[in-house]
Amino acid sequence: MRCLPAGRIELIGGELIVREPQRTPHSTAIELALDALQAAFGPGWRVRVQLPVALDEESEPEPDIAVVPGSPRDYLPSHPSNPVLILEAAESSLALDREIKGSLYARAQTVDYWIVNLVDHVLEVYRDSEAAPASLMAGATPRTRRCGGDVVTPLAAPRSLVAVADLLP
Repeated sequence: MRCLPAGRIELIGGELIVREPQRTPHSTAIELALDALQAAFGPGWRVRVQLPVALDEESEPEPDIAVVPGSPRDYLPSHPSNPVLILEAAESSLALDREIKGSLYARAQTVDYWIVNLVDHVLEVYRDSEAAPASLMAGATPRTRRCGGDVVTPLAAPRSLVAVADLLP
């Protein structure tokens, strides 16, 4: 039996999913997003990097970025359950992040889900998603927008503009 490295798995829909190794563009995108979102949200918000969010009893993903209100001590009793924005950087995991995680976040009513698409070098913004009720892994029907060289405004920080170029390595 082969052991999985600690911190390399996520609980998604009751299944343990092995996370892909991070290549340099992926880790760079996470750091860029951290800087951009901390500036956009400011005080009173936590920009969490690869930490768990408790979406339901069967899902505790560790998104690349999750933005939640408050301070770290606010989440001592349990992991955050309702992030205002989730961001995933995706290269080899693009299909997983669009389909499986997209549906999961839609079902959890995450209103702002962004994918830094490292394959096509664009930001995908998913909003107002609805997951099909039949299955957690059923496809979501999001309103999506592919952003190349423009700006995007986080729904929870409507006075802030994030340059898409600031998120792309």
